[in-house]
This record gives sequence, structure tokens and C-alpha cells, in this order.
Amino acid sequence: MPIPLLVAIEIDPVSSSRLEAAGFGLRVAIDKAERARVISTAGDDIRAVLTNGSTGLDADEIAAVAALEIICALGAGYEKIDLDAARARGIVVTHGPGTNDATVADHAMALLMAIARGIVGADHAVRGGDWLRSRQPRPMISGKKLGILGLGTIGEQIARRGAGGFGMDVAYHNRTPRADAPWLYLPSPLTLAQWSDFMVVATPGGAATRHLVDAEVLAALGPAGFLVNIARGSVVDTVALVDALEHGRIAGAALDVVEGEPNVPPDLARQQNLVLTPHIAGRSPEAVKATVDLVIDNLKAHFGGRPALTPVPGT
Repeated sequence: MPIPLLVAIEIDPVSSSRLEAAGFGLRVAIDKAERARVISTAGDDIRAVLTNGSTGLDADEIAAVAALEIICALGAGYEKIDLDAARARGIVVTHGPGTNDATVADHAMALLMAIARGIVGADHAVRGGDWLRSRQPRPMISGKKLGILGLGTIGEQIARRGAGGFGMDVAYHNRTPRADAPWLYLPSPLTLAQWSDFMVVATPGGAATRHLVDAEVLAALGPAGFLVNIARGSVVDTVALVDALEHGRIAGAALDVVEGEPNVPPDLARQQNLVLTPHIAGRSPEAVKATVDLVIDNLKAHFGGRPALTPVPGT
């Protein structure tokens, strides 16, 4: 008999079929209201939940799923899963580190190049018949200073692409320096912004990093500096970013993530020196397969009486 699995996030049909073939009966509930309805009717049967860091699973939801044994986060993030509530129940929580790092790093560099070289605006101008307007000088990337805010596995891959592919000088900020990192460590987001031509946000989400990039950091990045965010929308203060873009305090920004997504604030959306993508940095076919592979492996391990492969630290 299939093991009931609550799917709280959007997944593609191929991934759904793979989960079903692995022995799980899917109860799909994407929005919170639908999730509450499914939990109220099937909460006594559901033994596993598939979510991600952006959607999470809160304490009330965890409490309402009486038979819950394991929560799997698709991808590396898990910031909105209530870990304390899970620990109190002895519920296993897993995530997917390393499954989409390369894809996210590729996307970060694509965003960096797109905003620096004005690709989106030039495309729009040419399609509109305005060839001359699109032929304005734009900054080069090679040899510039690349700052990485958060040198985890994704940040490291971005750094290697910048240094090895474009001959960029690289610096980074973490809570503590990494002994194995060959790049310059700077002691704060502010000093990193002051140093950088391009600053890429690659930190985890959650309360500890909320609005880490604020008005002061953006001012330090300066009118020739560019911001790229492939982490979580909450890391950047949206009001401060809109103000910086409107008044030329930074040269431009490229965001794959936005506070409150999928809703994009109108004041942000109308900025011309901005490139937006809909949280797709980790969505390559290769990465999707790898993340679902790991979810299935974790679920099979747990329900087969073995330890999970990639438990969230401390759970």
C-alpha cells in the first residue's frame, strides 16, 4: 500500500510519477488553504511531507499531521520548516545540499552578465525597432571585483566561475572565514559591498539573514555597483533596493528571488535597471532530477528503517 505523502510545493508530472513509482501516494496541496483542508481530512494518515525552504511547514501544520514521521525539503533550504516543532515530535527533517549548486551558480552568472551588459533592455529595444538606443556602452565583467555574500557550496561555485572564467578578483563574507577558501575574506556585508563591483547574494534565508543587504550596504555598493540575488528575497531590503535603483545609488540589480514572491511589488517591477527571473536558478532538468532522486533516497531510507542520508543539522 502506498505511503501517504503530502506534497506542499509545485512539482512537475515526471517527478510526481517517480515518487508514485517509489511507493508513495501523493496528496498535493500547493497553497496554505488547500494544505489545511487536506491535513484536516487526511492528517491521521499522512506519514511524510515534501516541501521546500520557501514554503516550509509551520508548527500548527506539524501538530495537525498526527502520523508524520519525515519532512523532506526539496533543495538545500529549509528556513521555513519549524525545526523545534519537528524535534519535539522526533520527526526527521531532510534537505538537498549539493543537488542544484551548479545550476544556481550558472544562473547567477547569467543574471550578472544580463544586467551588466544590458541584455534585456537591448533585446527589447531592438525588437521595438530602436537599434541605436540599444548601442550604448555597458560595463565589462572580466577583471572586475566579484563579492560573494555567503560562501557556501553555491557561493563557492560562483566564485570559481568568476575567478576562473572571467579573471575576476573575488572576495567573500561569511560569519567566519573559511580556511580552505583562496579568496579575500572581508569582515562584514558593508565592507564587502564597498570593495565589490558586483555583489552576489548566496546566503541561506531565515531570520538570521533578513535584510542583511540594507540601505547602508546598497549605498556602499555605490552608483557603479551591481547586485545579484539568487538566495532568498528576504535577504535584501526591498524598500531600500527600490530607493537605490530609483535614485542611482547602485547601477542595477538582477534578482531570481523577491520578498513575498510570487507577488512582485509594483515599485520594484517598474525599475528599468533591473532584471527579474521567477525563482528558477535551481530549475534545470539535471538539478530537478538530482533533487527528486535525493528525496526518494531519503524517504526510502527512513521507511526502510535506515538513517536518512541528508538530515538537516541538529535534527
